[in-house]
Amino acid sequence: MPETTWENEIKQIRLPDEEVRKASLTRWNHLAKPLHGMGALETMLARIAGIQGRLHPSLQKKGIVVLCADNGIVKEGISQTGAEVTAVVAGNFLAGQTSVCKMAKVAGADILPYDIGILTDVEGLTKAEYKISCGTKDFLEEPAMTREEAIRAILTGMKIVKERKAQGYEILATGEMGIGNTTTSSAVACALTGEAAEVMTGRGAGLSDEGLLRKKEVITEGLAKRNPDPADPVDILAKVGGLDIAGLTGVFLGCARYQIPAVLDGFISSVAALAAVRIEPKVKEYLFASHRSKEPAHNRILEELGLEAVLDLGMALGEGTGACALFPLLDMAMMVYEEMSSFDDIQVEQYKEYTS
Repeated sequence: MPETTWENEIKQIRLPDEEVRKASLTRWNHLAKPLHGMGALETMLARIAGIQGRLHPSLQKKGIVVLCADNGIVKEGISQTGAEVTAVVAGNFLAGQTSVCKMAKVAGADILPYDIGILTDVEGLTKAEYKISCGTKDFLEEPAMTREEAIRAILTGMKIVKERKAQGYEILATGEMGIGNTTTSSAVACALTGEAAEVMTGRGAGLSDEGLLRKKEVITEGLAKRNPDPADPVDILAKVGGLDIAGLTGVFLGCARYQIPAVLDGFISSVAALAAVRIEPKVKEYLFASHRSKEPAHNRILEELGLEAVLDLGMALGEGTGACALFPLLDMAMMVYEEMSSFDDIQVEQYKEYTS
């Protein structure tokens, strides 16, 4: 598939409406409450208004896109569990039996799982139009995937957003499932930032000290062997990444292309977001950081993106759980924004803005 296909799509990305964003902030300031009293929730909702291009945005239809894929690097002993777990958990998304499924019921969000690269097909989930391959290769032995596969995964992520936009989704969160994907994420993060594996690698789902040391060694050796080009995110994704990360990169690009707010989950989706921003910097204006995960490198990636997480709950679950946790807060902010009286309504003088 020609690289020009997605490059042409990226050229269509434009910045959110700045005038609408400013008008939304003005509306916040006229509500009968202390100025900026709701903090980051005010600025987030104003950004959403700018993205949707309307003073009164809507968050009625929420989705959590969960991309599932296996990683060949699991063969190197960097995970507590085997690759077979990916398919089991992916099937549980359909049955509503994962953590994020339970949380999404409370948040009023739909779980939207995709098999983009699981080793085995999952009944009811696997569809040929979204599946790139049955997992990636072991990047200690060879590149994780071809450049063409990486581009197909990016395009698939963009396609998913286009389809969900047509179905009326107004905000999308990101999630993933794939044994070994904190290893691929750390490798991609190292290549994107120039940081060493020692800095960018955590315990993932709970590695022992010995397992963590092995994980760092594998990432360091793999980066040295594959030598990805730090100026080419697609090369990085292809050589040491995963299909879920490449697909999520496409989801973030697609959200910018089709003007949908995109909520990051934890470390893995944040790494994908950084890859997307490196491909097209305007993507950053569509991104919302939800929480700060337990992975030690997550802070570093958020700093690179210029984003600040509003939640710090010590979560390390994945699946889009941290992103889902932000949805109820946005709904509460929307209720205040739309239904609270203004100073004019209650005939009280408005607060004045003072700066020191």
